Amino acid sequence: MSGAASTLITAAPRDGARHLLTPSAWDALPEALALEPGLALLALWADPGLVHAAFFDETTPALLLASAPAAEGRYAALSPARPGAVRFERMVRDLWGLEAVGGIDLRPWLDHGRWAVTAPMATRPTPNNAAPPDPQFLPVEGEGVHQIPVGPVHAGIIEPGHFRFHVQGEIVVRLEARLGYTHKGTLSLMLGRSPRAAARYAARLSGDSTVAHAFAFARAAEAAMGVTAPPRAAALRGVMAEAERIHNHLNDFGFICNDAAFAYIHARCATLREGLLRATRLAFSHRLMMDAIIPGGVAQDIAPDGRDALLVALDAITAELPALARVYDTHASLQDRVVGTGSLDAALVARFGAGGPVGRASGRAFDARTALPYPPYDANPPIIPTLTTGDVDARARIRRLELPEAIRLMTALLDHMPAGDLAAPMPQRAGEGAALVEGFRGECLAWLRLDDGGLIRSVFLRDPSWLHWPLLEAAVRDNIVADFPLINKSINASYSGVDL
Repeated sequence: MSGAASTLITAAPRDGARHLLTPSAWDALPEALALEPGLALLALWADPGLVHAAFFDETTPALLLASAPAAEGRYAALSPARPGAVRFERMVRDLWGLEAVGGIDLRPWLDHGRWAVTAPMATRPTPNNAAPPDPQFLPVEGEGVHQIPVGPVHAGIIEPGHFRFHVQGEIVVRLEARLGYTHKGTLSLMLGRSPRAAARYAARLSGDSTVAHAFAFARAAEAAMGVTAPPRAAALRGVMAEAERIHNHLNDFGFICNDAAFAYIHARCATLREGLLRATRLAFSHRLMMDAIIPGGVAQDIAPDGRDALLVALDAITAELPALARVYDTHASLQDRVVGTGSLDAALVARFGAGGPVGRASGRAFDARTALPYPPYDANPPIIPTLTTGDVDARARIRRLELPEAIRLMTALLDHMPAGDLAAPMPQRAGEGAALVEGFRGECLAWLRLDDGGLIRSVFLRDPSWLHWPLLEAAVRDNIVADFPLINKSINASYSGVDL
């Protein structure tokens, strides 16, 4: 850690898992970050009167946490040096009432003006008696520019979100996403509960990533209490995490093809995914494996015939993947829609520190399973594919390339499942911990601080979509309106995951 920002952070004294900076040291952080582009911002959040940030040092590698008092409810904005901080700063203002001084964009994010109070997680929330304001969108000037509003209600089973297009003819000049419609008070619901009682909320932050978020939260709680999950529990967690990756990659690959008006691959991927979901239901009592991971280990063992059911489903997927790849590669009409569409520049992706298939399709080879290895991946690390073209085609191919590797990992874990306990006891004491777990979209971050009774005093959960939504806005620019569904699905950011 020899860069300007990482040196500034690590020079500060430790406070639990974080380095506690003085307000003046935090004021110097934006300039230091500009001098250290390799220090990726993972998240920014707050407590009453205190601001926190998580970084990943790609040179060490290490997870680096920093905090500072927000004097008089203000702190120096990080968005001038890290564009990925913009939505975090807007969220911090909405929930805690802390203002990012010098921030690039301070419009509301989660708060649409309909809450009974403003800054509901502040020490003293303020009653809100004002009428809900009209949403504000950035202006676009030019001859023939007009607006197309889409959502928040969409034609289909999909989460709510509003998209405001500025278009010139059929070309998108600017896209802005307005989210927050699925805000559910997740963080406040977790406060004052034990980690095991709060785990169900982490598992519901974004339902398609229920395993990944539960896994990250469990590991953060275990780090806070100095607990290690038993080997069998770690292996079962890996099985569930890879199953979640496989069924979501099948879903995304199929839907990308469907949005390019190629329904055959979508239909076959849906059939294969359904076979795996039925097997996970048999193995873990829930199709999405919700609430199967708990702090300390897992809630239950795999069913006696669960292993065989999972292996049968994996064999079916393995058998059909080559044929699906040939169909995808050899149909010119499909290639015409995906190649060169919605391209993301590698430098922009690196500036945002985006992970998952979005990052790897643009050359950023980050994966939490190899960057910061954790059980069971420390003993059997995955091979991480990367591409550089950064278009819809690359994001589809990354998912396709990750499927065989996920199947290999899952099969190896099922074939060499250790015996032993399913969970370790969780003590009741103070502590603080953080963890990164690789989900199908990218890395999921969890952080929590416990009081002397082992109850949650502060908590934050970060979905990788925080860094993907702004990249969607960049990817759509200069493309035609009709390609938006295709580009949107290739990125597939979670609405619920960022609405907290």
